[in-house]
Amino acid sequence: MAVCTGDELPPLRIPITRTLIVAGALASRDYQDVHHDAEAAKEKGSPDIFMNILTTNGLVGRYITDHFGPRARLRKVAIRLGAPNYPGDEMVLTGQVTSVAEGTAEVAVIGKNGIGHHVTGTVTVQLPSDAPGTDEVPGTVGVPGTDVPTTPDTPR
Repeated sequence: MAVCTGDELPPLRIPITRTLIVAGALASRDYQDVHHDAEAAKEKGSPDIFMNILTTNGLVGRYITDHFGPRARLRKVAIRLGAPNYPGDEMVLTGQVTSVAEGTAEVAVIGKNGIGHHVTGTVTVQLPSDAPGTDEVPGTVGVPGTDVPTTPDTPR
């Protein structure tokens, strides 16, 4: 896959269900009542339960790896939350490649729902070594000219 600055990722539509919100909170061990108890959320001024940031972060990561493939490695995810994701809504993730250098790409990501931007941010992704335009040597940490062997999951 050739990756170029300006490339747009296809949108990903995610239905926001109660199950997604609660499961995401449980999976990330976020037991705040506003993520699973509608009455408690209402008592605290919210119209309903809402998605936590860790679930959003996971969905952004999924969006990037769905596009670049399972061998792509997330190197940095920097997001900011805006409008809450409530049950019954839909979030649409979109992205655009803002730079490509030395086997990595930076992608600007936006997730919109019915009331505005739920998430905005940037993701830096290490591209698979066989992607055209990358300088990574298979079996190395991705620095051109290096001969340091590594495994696919070795962090830098």
